[in-house]
Amino acid sequence: MKRFFLFILSLVTLLSINAKTVVVETRGISLVINAEEGKSPQYLYFGAKLKAGDVERLQNPREGRMDVYPAYGLNPQAEAALAMRHADGNMSTALVVTGIDESVEGSSKVTAIHLKDPVYPVTVDLKYRTYPDADMIEAWTEITNNEKQVVTLTRFASAMLPVRRGNVWLSHLYGSWANEAILAEEPLLAGEKVVRNTDGTRNSHTDHGEVMLSLDGKAKENSGDVIGAALCYSGNYKLRICTDDTEYHYLFAGINEDNSEYHLKKGETFVTPPLALTFSKEGLSGASRNFHKWGRKYKLMHGDKERKILLNSWEGVYFDINEEGMDQMMSDIASMGGELFVMDDGWFGDKYPRKTDNSSLGDWVVDRNKLPNGIGGLIDDAKKHGIKFGIWVEPEMANTTSELYEKHPEWILKAPNREPVLGRGGTQVVLDLANPKVQDFCFGVIDNLMTEFPEIDYIKWDANMPVSNHGSQYLPMKDQSHLYIEYHRGFEKVCKRLRAKYPDLTIQACASGGGRANWGVLPWFDEFWVSDNTDALQRIYMQWGTSYFFPAIAMASHISIVPNHTVFRTTSLKYRIDVAMSGRLGMEIQPKNMTDEEKSLCRKAISEYKEIRPVVQFGDIYRLLSPYDRLGAASMMYVSEAKDKAVFYWWKTESFQNEHLPRVKMAGLQSDKLYKVHELNRIDNTPLDVEGKVFSGEYLMNNGLELPYRHDVDWNKKNDWSSRVLYLTAEN
Repeated sequence: MKRFFLFILSLVTLLSINAKTVVVETRGISLVINAEEGKSPQYLYFGAKLKAGDVERLQNPREGRMDVYPAYGLNPQAEAALAMRHADGNMSTALVVTGIDESVEGSSKVTAIHLKDPVYPVTVDLKYRTYPDADMIEAWTEITNNEKQVVTLTRFASAMLPVRRGNVWLSHLYGSWANEAILAEEPLLAGEKVVRNTDGTRNSHTDHGEVMLSLDGKAKENSGDVIGAALCYSGNYKLRICTDDTEYHYLFAGINEDNSEYHLKKGETFVTPPLALTFSKEGLSGASRNFHKWGRKYKLMHGDKERKILLNSWEGVYFDINEEGMDQMMSDIASMGGELFVMDDGWFGDKYPRKTDNSSLGDWVVDRNKLPNGIGGLIDDAKKHGIKFGIWVEPEMANTTSELYEKHPEWILKAPNREPVLGRGGTQVVLDLANPKVQDFCFGVIDNLMTEFPEIDYIKWDANMPVSNHGSQYLPMKDQSHLYIEYHRGFEKVCKRLRAKYPDLTIQACASGGGRANWGVLPWFDEFWVSDNTDALQRIYMQWGTSYFFPAIAMASHISIVPNHTVFRTTSLKYRIDVAMSGRLGMEIQPKNMTDEEKSLCRKAISEYKEIRPVVQFGDIYRLLSPYDRLGAASMMYVSEAKDKAVFYWWKTESFQNEHLPRVKMAGLQSDKLYKVHELNRIDNTPLDVEGKVFSGEYLMNNGLELPYRHDVDWNKKNDWSSRVLYLTAEN
């Protein structure tokens, strides 16, 4: 008994000694924190995975502020992750460690560091989630008020990460409608860099809530140390990188606190969205591969299921919906090998038929003048053609010209004592998702459709307006600053209810194009519409940037008409196909206007995409030649996990006489494997000189293949667009 007691005593002593060092690890990453009880927790390390002995010998960082979650007030000249006004008006907060624990939630492990203000009964739990087979750490906080009255939160970041200064470069995504996810690369200099969004409903048009930090100079795709960070939130965010006179940059990420101070009631806990952090020694593409694997397995809805090849009606007919036209489009996509038809905007409205964008949103009843046999008739047509049926809705929005608005003007977002600011079509308004009745209505938009027509396979969920009126008719006046946060809490509640009832339904996040490309939305959505701009050349740039954080399986990429409806550029059909095949392939076109030859080429492409679909949608990405380097071409590839198959893409981005393009070296292959080369979507009169030949992975990665700059086609078919898709299969 005495020996047992001594054993327990020694074990407790050992745990208390080691408890101050918290190690959060994945297969390839270590995050180490000094969490000594009664003191502020301090960062010790974040990067490539450490050996146990190295953890014990870690140096304490010097010339930096290593507070894991710095609070405002006792060192106000420094940037803070948390700031609050206590019930008595005190603006200062201090946080010290009170304990540490670990738990298992599903397949992930969660580490919690418990903090408390020594003077005020306010607690903060720092949470870290890891997964057994993903190099990703999610960090977030849970802030609880145990004071007798309301505490006001004025800053509430999810996490802060110090990054050692040196030659550190920032890569982030910016843009606008029809020009989303454009890559910006810049060195981190003294001062402050802010990436933020204030749209209110969508959050990835003007900026993205994700960044990559290259730690050893301007980022390279497949070499170099890179930190990746993505805020998993659907609403307004702010990422700040502060660089002062210390040896560190300080990355803060969380909900945008501008005009959003939060009144935390007694006993209430405020939970911040997770910040997903990764590290790679294999450059930007290595960090992307980490995001893609983690996203497909643990975040993206149905991330393990192949996506169908679809035709969407929008660019083909716009609002001109009718039964005969829909049946014709279904017949055409089925004849080309497609698997799904999606009827877009224009199918609804009774008192106010939806003929343009200025009426009817909110009135989700079939326009019987356009569709006498209703949605059921369309589903029967889809069955007849052997394909699935999908439909477009915009649940969060209304028009002032609608029966919904006439019945419930109190349901819209509107500044108190002011007329509403109107959006698209001069009549669009945003419904107030802070209101539980509006949440029920939005849920009902899809629930009513699915209850009556359970064979609907796909929902395109759009959101075409920002929050243009800061005002909720549901929230009390004292809590109007809660608008942005409560909107997205309501959005989340609706999404959770839908997925609980319809777990197998495919849902696309469309929001004026790519406005909802973020990991805060994708746990309930299968994919997102990258952009309303379907021009193949501009899509190369947008999809390149998007691929930094999101896998091909989530990126809807469609073959569309020319001249393109956004930029009016005319590109070749093969070029459009070769670009669309690098994402989730679909079509955005009126097939009856295509020639038989064009349909035949699309039929062939769809058939070949089905063969490579597992590699594209589940493979590892290797970006090779960036369009942003302005070298006249762009190239990337996907490689299967077993490295037995790969798909190589090459697109010219400009065309000149006597041009000199770089030969592209491949990546990600197995050096000692032999790969047979086959060109997909071939239009040339003669095959490539490498067609059917076998090369070692080592040769392809060290040398690459010479590709002709133009296509060998008849004179009347020549144009200035060139692209290649090569399928590599390992020889047994």
